Amino acid sequence: MKFIHIADVHIGARPDADFPWGVEREKEILTSFNKIIDLCNEQKIDLLLIAGDLFHRQPLIRELKEINYCFDKLIRTQVVFIAGNHDYIGARSNYIGFAWTNKVHMLSEEAMDSIYLEDINTEIYGFSYHTRDIMEPRYHKVYPGCEERINILLAHGGDEKNIPIDKKALQNNGFDYIALGHIHKPEQFGDRMAYAGSLEPMDKNETGERGYITGEIEKDLDISTIELRFVPNSIRQYYKVELLVHQGMTNGAMLDMAKRKIQEYGIKNIYVFQLTGIRDTDIMFHKEDFKALGNVVEVLDETVPDYNFEALYQENQDNIIGLYIQRIRESASQNVVAQKALYYGIEALLGAKQ
Repeated sequence: MKFIHIADVHIGARPDADFPWGVEREKEILTSFNKIIDLCNEQKIDLLLIAGDLFHRQPLIRELKEINYCFDKLIRTQVVFIAGNHDYIGARSNYIGFAWTNKVHMLSEEAMDSIYLEDINTEIYGFSYHTRDIMEPRYHKVYPGCEERINILLAHGGDEKNIPIDKKALQNNGFDYIALGHIHKPEQFGDRMAYAGSLEPMDKNETGERGYITGEIEKDLDISTIELRFVPNSIRQYYKVELLVHQGMTNGAMLDMAKRKIQEYGIKNIYVFQLTGIRDTDIMFHKEDFKALGNVVEVLDETVPDYNFEALYQENQDNIIGLYIQRIRESASQNVVAQKALYYGIEALLGAKQ
């Protein structure tokens, strides 16, 4: 049985909404989802698993109809999915009573439920969120009912507000595969449990590759073998790139370094630049210049001026600047923390003096 496991698609979200590329990002989420539908047909996938948060919020009727149309294009693939904490089934949810194409099976109950797909001898267990937060563990006592079937658990959660999961205990519950959602970073635990991660990264903190998990399970009586593979598939990535300042480096030189990094990692990707090191006291780095280079969402200037502290002390022995330098030197040896305190404190005091 061949399957694809996705989660946290967040259709309707608009990452980086305040930036020029925000509208494109919203469309790219839907494009990534449609790529999965195409892959299911091209690779003759038997089962598409969606482990929660297909939508970013309560879906509108028109959104459900559009996604149902996408599902209806599947040739042989059956879909099983659950609602997560973002698209939970509230009292007025449009999920209630929606008529999905016969290829789609939503485990919409609040209590643990399952569906058996006879043609692929596979039973999928799971339940949907009916409130935004579920703080109690609910997966650790779930066990499959028939060992001869391929048994899969769809689960959404893994933190204190969204169904804490004891992963070691869950791995011993007898499932052939556990398809996890909610955590946006892909991660595999052992050979039978994994977070697929989000299809597209949602914000600047979600660096690294995003995509889906493809797998194949073979089962003979109660003995099963499984092969899993994470496949990077996102249209863009976020990169946090450190730019190390060398003495005498100008604003223009730093911009050129940033340009080279953007060319190296890809002009469609989105960047946070972190400027570190010691800069010339006459040089200032202008953040807005960096943002004009392309998809730069943030610039963190953590550089410090290259002060001559001995000269500053001699010039300011009779004021607060000299006293500050003396106290820092007396209270700590020149470790990294003390040096940073000295740099930042002097920068603030000299700024106030001006």
